[in-house]
Amino acid sequence: MNAEIIAIGSEMLTPWRQDTNSLFVTERLTMVGVSVAFKTIVGDRPKHLVDAISNALRRTDVIVIMGGLGPTEDDLTREAVADVLKIGIKRNHDLIAQMYARAAQRRMTMPRNNEKQADVLDGAELLENLKGSAPGQWLDTVYGAHRKLVLLLPGPPSELKAMFDDECMPRLKAVLPQRFIATRVLKAALIAESQADARIAPIYRPFTDVETTILAHLGDIQVNLMCGKTAMDLAQARVDALASRIEEELDDYIYSSHGESLEQIVLYYLEMKGATLAVAESCTGGMVAERLTSVSGSSRSFYGGAVVYSNELKMEFADVPAELLERHGAVSEQTARALAEGIRKRCRTTLGVGVTGIAGPTGGTEEKPVGLVYISVSDGKTTDILERRFTGDRARVRSYAAQTALDMVRRRLM
Repeated sequence: MNAEIIAIGSEMLTPWRQDTNSLFVTERLTMVGVSVAFKTIVGDRPKHLVDAISNALRRTDVIVIMGGLGPTEDDLTREAVADVLKIGIKRNHDLIAQMYARAAQRRMTMPRNNEKQADVLDGAELLENLKGSAPGQWLDTVYGAHRKLVLLLPGPPSELKAMFDDECMPRLKAVLPQRFIATRVLKAALIAESQADARIAPIYRPFTDVETTILAHLGDIQVNLMCGKTAMDLAQARVDALASRIEEELDDYIYSSHGESLEQIVLYYLEMKGATLAVAESCTGGMVAERLTSVSGSSRSFYGGAVVYSNELKMEFADVPAELLERHGAVSEQTARALAEGIRKRCRTTLGVGVTGIAGPTGGTEEKPVGLVYISVSDGKTTDILERRFTGDRARVRSYAAQTALDMVRRRLM
């Protein structure tokens, strides 16, 4: 079965608010074997609401409508659903009594317009809202001779999430055909999306029962695999078979087979080998350290380091010789080497990382343009240095530099 999620609210069509509920709902629907085919955001206009709901009913089996159940004039979800399905709405007076009683318990005066939240679609079951005042509604109905499940849920995330878990999930499990979905997430570092797809497309195309999605973000490729079957072992076997072949093809570009972040993998290798790490960062300004320390327990292997933006701090904290900086400049292979070796000695760690470059948009020259970055990893015996020329704005150059530094450490530890 497939689903459509409709997020209602004109505020989500502005630059200042965004729909996050649909991510949660998608995860929960996947758990019960329902694939989300469409996500729609629609403003609080009756015609647009009716059009969105009509489209969803025509093309999907499960429709999850979020928002528009409040007491104000622009809360029109119930009316729009009734219009499309040609059914009535009745005000539930027992529910109104409960609302007044709850307000009295809190020594509050309930505005009369709150009674609108007790309007119930004909044939709908009420979904209890333990976190707020607007109940949800569950409608098992027929549209165009086909069975449809229509879920009306409140918009506030705390209310929606509790209601979906407590009220919707048990109902979905009871009425939906049993289907199991297996997933895998493979991650690869510093390979172009086009290059990755060119290599793995001939592998995943024959797996027509496995949905393969490739996502790219700043030096990171994520390959999502999903398969639905009547038994979990069947679905898992297909996903695992495809994952194994993709891993074999992309080889050491792959750093994670089950969705772990690059920093998690680096810390895993460090701990497994009993190694420790320190960093001296110039152009990345602490981004490598921030990513590592975002992982709980990182202090077992990551000791720390320094942000050495000025030449003075490069000399003081990482023991970079003044004459080296004078001769080769702060952005150079020699300085990157000295940063990695110097911070390793200062912090008494197994490995040291040095990063220096020109992130831009100013500071570049013909000889040393914006985007030029040197990254070094040293263990006291061998020092590896990479020169990279990243394109894009300042944030992109810095992100790529941090990603490359972490991947260099991973490859050294492998």
